[in-house]
Amino acid sequence: MKKILIAASLIAASASTATAADLAARPYTKAPPMVAAIYDWSGFYIGGNGGYGTSRKEWDSVTPGGLFVAEEGSHDATGGVAGGQIGYRWQASSWVFGLEGQGDWADLRGSNTSLLVGSGTTNRSKINAFGLLTGQVGYAWNNALLYVKGGAAVVSDRYSGLVTATGVAFDRAKETRWGGTVGAGVEYGFIPNWSVAVEYDHLFMGDRTNTFTSVIAPGVLSRFDRINQDVDLITARINYRFGGPVIAKY
Repeated sequence: MKKILIAASLIAASASTATAADLAARPYTKAPPMVAAIYDWSGFYIGGNGGYGTSRKEWDSVTPGGLFVAEEGSHDATGGVAGGQIGYRWQASSWVFGLEGQGDWADLRGSNTSLLVGSGTTNRSKINAFGLLTGQVGYAWNNALLYVKGGAAVVSDRYSGLVTATGVAFDRAKETRWGGTVGAGVEYGFIPNWSVAVEYDHLFMGDRTNTFTSVIAPGVLSRFDRINQDVDLITARINYRFGGPVIAKY
């Protein structure tokens, strides 16, 4: 019996040692790598903007055929702008490409006394709306984006002639003018799907001859003026982008 007990003890001890050896030999498993999240600018977005604009207007008196008669002077039409934008962006590595449409109400006003000798008149202008249709190219540093843009621009202009002494309007004209635009901006994503930006745009609107009609006798031609203009805008913007704010990168 003693021999049997000794043999059983040896067998139990051997089994315990083998089990401990097996546990010690379990292979080490490395923790999974950390995931770095980067901002993704891809997707449709919609937003609002507001800011300040100035438009340089240069007036020349011309004949009905467009021949130069005399310079009438120039002025800056300044004021506030506010509106909205909608667009789409797609990101390839750190490069971001996009298309955007923007429409704004505006109140850019200005005037100058005409240089025509003895006329006693004042030329006044107002831009009451504008629109931009542009393409964008940008470079992103995670949730910060620097971009440039360019495309087409359209403005709605109103003009009038005033008797300088009384301030009473005697003729007027209006037009919708197309031109080009270039701009640049910097944008920052501050919470998921939301971003803020500051943008500058210059509008090249060229010159066009406008036909003024009488206020006293509507439809009766009053004069012809060739008006050259460009526009500078600086706006603060906020955008909401549809889609996830980040993508995972291992």
